[in-house]
Amino acid sequence: MTAIKEYKLFINGKWVTSNSGKTQEVISPSTEEVIAKVQSGTVEDVEKALKSAEKAQKSWKKLPPRERADLLYKFADEIKANTDRLAELLVKEQGKLLKVAKFEVAVTASFIEYACEGARRIEGDIIPSDNPNEQIWIQKIPRGVVVAITAWNFPLALAGRKLGPALVAGNTVVLKPTSETPLATLELGNIANKVGIPPGVINILTGSGRVMGTALVENPITKMVTMTGSTPVGQEIARTAAQNLTHVQLELGGKAPFIVFADADIDAAVDAALHSRFDNCGQVCTCNERMYVHEKIYDTFMKKFIAKTKALKVGDPMLEDTDMGPKVNKAELEHMEELVAVSVKEGATIATGGKRPKGKAFEKGYWFEPTVLTNVTQDMTIVHEESFGPILPVLKFKTFDEVIGYANDCEYGLAAMVFTNDMNTIMKCNDELEYGEIYVNRGHGEQHQGFHNGYKLSGSGGEDGKYGFEQYLEKKTFYIRHKA
Repeated sequence: MTAIKEYKLFINGKWVTSNSGKTQEVISPSTEEVIAKVQSGTVEDVEKALKSAEKAQKSWKKLPPRERADLLYKFADEIKANTDRLAELLVKEQGKLLKVAKFEVAVTASFIEYACEGARRIEGDIIPSDNPNEQIWIQKIPRGVVVAITAWNFPLALAGRKLGPALVAGNTVVLKPTSETPLATLELGNIANKVGIPPGVINILTGSGRVMGTALVENPITKMVTMTGSTPVGQEIARTAAQNLTHVQLELGGKAPFIVFADADIDAAVDAALHSRFDNCGQVCTCNERMYVHEKIYDTFMKKFIAKTKALKVGDPMLEDTDMGPKVNKAELEHMEELVAVSVKEGATIATGGKRPKGKAFEKGYWFEPTVLTNVTQDMTIVHEESFGPILPVLKFKTFDEVIGYANDCEYGLAAMVFTNDMNTIMKCNDELEYGEIYVNRGHGEQHQGFHNGYKLSGSGGEDGKYGFEQYLEKKTFYIRHKA
């Protein structure tokens, strides 16, 4: 039997045991086996990590941005060099397909590389003064110590998304992955040491989110919190951070509408709807969470869509021909069952799926079938509650105004998808959809140079691109008077 690896905390460039001396298990969602143990960090461990980051930031911020970027380019290169190792860990701890895991490793590196490209673009302003012999200089400076809290669905990519801009901007980071999926993220500590990133610039902690998260957010050393996760947790972070008026950037829940108008390319829309719902077992914040199809094409569209959904292969995420792996944990699996049961009780019909798959291969693990619900009405629970799993409610619509009303009838505002070939419809959607990210004639999937920004209860601050980079910089204003 393979020995269970035990990971330590990464503080000030060293691997250290938690102050508690306790560990917690990491469970494979495919087999329910213990695959590793990680430290149960404490408030004292948080204090050590934050002080380490605070001390390191004093010298890190003095390096020219180009020098910081040069080190981080090496960091990204080493991440890519460890693709197979990191991808295997992602499959084991999160259950995503191997091909998706390898893609996530590549995206992690490219997030960092993109941030490095901005090292020479940290620009301020010189503004004319109302006074004679005076100029106003506005300089952009690092905030200080950044706490980065990541979600379990793309743990490594989210770490790269936050580490890149934070570090290039001159901040140092204390990174807290979730208890479900900490392993690949912890490996970044070894990579940081190998490429020569100074001790304390990156620190990685594991342990209870409630205990350690609260300690990280409420500590006055923390100057910014960037978090990806659920809306309730984000709201709690915002409340806690308010004590010190700490800057907060939040990317939270979503309930993306997927709207198919009568003039859409049906085959393209079917393919996009499929991958935008069932990618990563539906565990993507911008996933197709509810689909609205125009009544004129509904029957044709659904015949094709349900056929392709039924053809999806659920199984071992390490195999090349698998289309969908397991949910991340038992609680998430039970939530899927509950949502389907409530939907049926409220009047929905299970067009396909709706349960755990049968067979010896599924006796262990957190498996759920790709599920499509029809005869759904706008007032049903499944239309409003984020499923974050492979369940898709489908509704018919007649008019533009009707479907826009349905789409905006939501407490979230992260992403929306629209299929139409009519430019007027596209422009009206642009004006009226209350979402920070809108995909037209394609499925979900943002790019580094864009801006990943949620409205309403989907978050605040935004990530990626030049606007996301700005989150990691503070402004300092100088009024410079000189002799004539």
